[in-house]
Amino acid sequence: MVHERNPISNIQTRLKNPNSIIEKMRRRGFPLTMESMEKNVMDIAGIRAVCSFVDDVYFVAECLGNQDDITILQVKDYIKEPKDNGYRSLHMIIEIPIFLQSEKRFMKVEVQLRTIAMEFWANLDHKLRYKRDIDREVEKKIEDELLECALLSADLDARMQRVRDTIEHGVVPDTIN
Repeated sequence: MVHERNPISNIQTRLKNPNSIIEKMRRRGFPLTMESMEKNVMDIAGIRAVCSFVDDVYFVAECLGNQDDITILQVKDYIKEPKDNGYRSLHMIIEIPIFLQSEKRFMKVEVQLRTIAMEFWANLDHKLRYKRDIDREVEKKIEDELLECALLSADLDARMQRVRDTIEHGVVPDTIN
């Protein structure tokens, strides 16, 4: 209401299935107990919010941090510090209350905040690269091309942000032709 627009374009949620939780705990050498799962598995529940603009990503993160019932446990900013392959997103591990029949418990949730361009890149990267048997030489070419695409999508995000800022503030920065 304040900004006359919704900073979130869409939201996706998921719950990790029990077999994936057990597999992850075994892979990491954790005991297979509820206590260990609650302590060590940070992504049993996941939320991905896709925003139109980079500043919306940070605005949503700030709003989450201002909630009195949410505790931010960890933040990884892959927008300011992209992964080597070009992946960009803001990841947060938060703790939220859940209300069971006889008690209130706290659950860790992984939150991913990204722009439409970041989401497009990440989805294609996943579809093209993961769980495929690709020749190493071809894989290297794909990695190089995907990195170039990541740089182009980061440039697109910056340019779209400038266009929106120009529209909202009526000032034409030097970077808009």
